[in-house]
Amino acid sequence: MTAIDAVTRSAQRRLGQALRARVAGDDAPDRARVIWGKPGERWFSPADPVWRVHADAAMFPGGVAALLLQSLHPSAMAGVAGHSGYRGDPWGRLQRTSHFLATTTFGTVEDAEATIARVRSIHDRVRGRDDRGRPYRASDPDLLRWVHVAEAWSFLAAYQRFAASPLGVDEADAYVEQAGLVARRLGATEVPTTVRGLDAAIEAYRPVLRASDAARDAARFLLLDPPLPWTARPGYGLIAAGGVATLPDWARRELRLPVPAAAARAAGVLGLVGTRTVRWAMAGVAQERQVAGAERP
Repeated sequence: MTAIDAVTRSAQRRLGQALRARVAGDDAPDRARVIWGKPGERWFSPADPVWRVHADAAMFPGGVAALLLQSLHPSAMAGVAGHSGYRGDPWGRLQRTSHFLATTTFGTVEDAEATIARVRSIHDRVRGRDDRGRPYRASDPDLLRWVHVAEAWSFLAAYQRFAASPLGVDEADAYVEQAGLVARRLGATEVPTTVRGLDAAIEAYRPVLRASDAARDAARFLLLDPPLPWTARPGYGLIAAGGVATLPDWARRELRLPVPAAAARAAGVLGLVGTRTVRWAMAGVAQERQVAGAERP
């Protein structure tokens, strides 16, 4: 190994560790050893589309897109604004979400079921009224379905746009079906099982979707004023641009994001650069993703 190689690998590992700490917390190495290394039956294997999508760096812009898209449901946004503490502890919320996705995708069935049970118990206590006074419950099957549909659509769209090897048609359908397993266990009903069904579900929600003041405030926080030092904002900006580019045109218009078609294409290029950088950085800590007993039951 040359001196340049050594310096490059050291920089790659440091950046990967910094990204992982932001997304998964300071105890990420210990959590990774449990999620990836604990022996036991798993719902999915590394060959499954859901595994490939959720393990890829495209989840970074996909996650931004999912948060923006989910915010367009007034009840979902009211629940986030009133109960998640996303402004006071945004990284904590991100780390909890990251842990949930990682455990339910890559972890043992035992750990996944326990994680789902904890989230269901939290949902049972979350309720209130949206900005127009309509009551909501986080455990409402239709609201859970929306949260899942927005996530699955965003994750898949980002993967197909930014991944090195996009899924084929059948693989994309398999992703939608596999991603729905956790949503159903959380209590969602009528969960789509194909890409066509996923697209149809998004369209069916359109009449109730709108950008509340809270949604636009969350978008400004996420895109313009993230809780990051100035030195980290350019890199984050690349990822955020990819997330905005992933959104449907109508969602960008609703959130008043001034991104016409040409600018959206440019944002997509920036998102690709950011995703490739994240992919390179995370490869520096990829040795911890050694799965024990991950054979399909």
